[in-house]
Amino acid sequence: MDAAKTLYTAERLAAVRDATAAAGMDALVITPGAELRYLTGYDAHASERLTALLVPANGPATLIVPRLERPLAASSPLPGTGASMVDFGDGTDPYALLASLLDEHADGPRRVIGAAERMWAAHWHGIEGAIPGASLAMAGDVLSPLRMIKSAAEIAELARAAEAIDRVHARMGEWLRPGRTEREVAADISAAIIAEGHTAVSFAIVAAGPNGASPHHHVSDHVIERGQPVVVDIGGTVDTGYGSDCTRTYCVGQPPADFTEYYGALHAAHRAGVDAVRPGVTAASVDAATRAVLTDAGYGEYFTHRTGHGIGLDGHEAPYIVDGDDTVLVPGMAFSIEPGVYIPGRHGARIEDIVVCTDTGVTRLDTLPTEVTIL
Repeated sequence: MDAAKTLYTAERLAAVRDATAAAGMDALVITPGAELRYLTGYDAHASERLTALLVPANGPATLIVPRLERPLAASSPLPGTGASMVDFGDGTDPYALLASLLDEHADGPRRVIGAAERMWAAHWHGIEGAIPGASLAMAGDVLSPLRMIKSAAEIAELARAAEAIDRVHARMGEWLRPGRTEREVAADISAAIIAEGHTAVSFAIVAAGPNGASPHHHVSDHVIERGQPVVVDIGGTVDTGYGSDCTRTYCVGQPPADFTEYYGALHAAHRAGVDAVRPGVTAASVDAATRAVLTDAGYGEYFTHRTGHGIGLDGHEAPYIVDGDDTVLVPGMAFSIEPGVYIPGRHGARIEDIVVCTDTGVTRLDTLPTEVTIL
């Protein structure tokens, strides 16, 4: 079966409409980004021309598109969702069109409109002008709780992406060797991400030696030396928009003794984090279980970020596996478990898998070994 038919459905739009009404909003206005793709399957690009899905709380959804982009929208999964489509030509006012469509389904004054979290300010300004007195709410308050719990079809796409990125990690010995720069290795990895089944590269972090102590280091012209640990954090998206994100740490030759010491604690912390995932616990408790292992081993101060983040059509989305996030885990939630240790001026290490909370516990979507790989 075509994956789009099981991902982008009329039932999904109906659930969002009901949630919009329950939240006390009159409508959602969703502009290009992951939220629009979640609802329609249309991977629209953001521009000065308005593209927006109007989801009234008590009426059918309508996609407003620039006339020159109507063929693109029509060829997306949008028609299968039951949403209608209207277009506008250059030189006409799309905001007045949106207001008139909202009028068709309004029971009274338009009060609260949920706006896409990444809507351009220029578009919100245009909506405000067309709908005097409208107040802004966050569409994420409606969409995030729904997006957090993945359907079986979504989990299948995340698994497909994870399998593809695992195949890239399994080939690391082809590219990672002394004398090559991080940039050269990242270029090879990026090509392999596409070759192994993704349609786009999201990132390719190659952080060798002291650069491994910077969690979001990207790449540089640093020449990889024998004996240096190398953090490789890579991800991409498959054709349906769902993403991968997996980190492994390698060493070209025998690693330094201090690295070996803390990597053992890191490996145990990762395992503790994965094992802590089950229905009914909080996101914060998974972070605590992961962090406690490194703290007890004396490396707590070197674990400088949250344990994980949700993943789906966005690379980072709710739930966040961090202290203070009291989201209760339920089956279908997908997120990373990615503890790290970063020793300034020396080196660092991170282990990252995408996992899914299940009825009975947890499933790892990334299945490669998590021990350090010596090349």
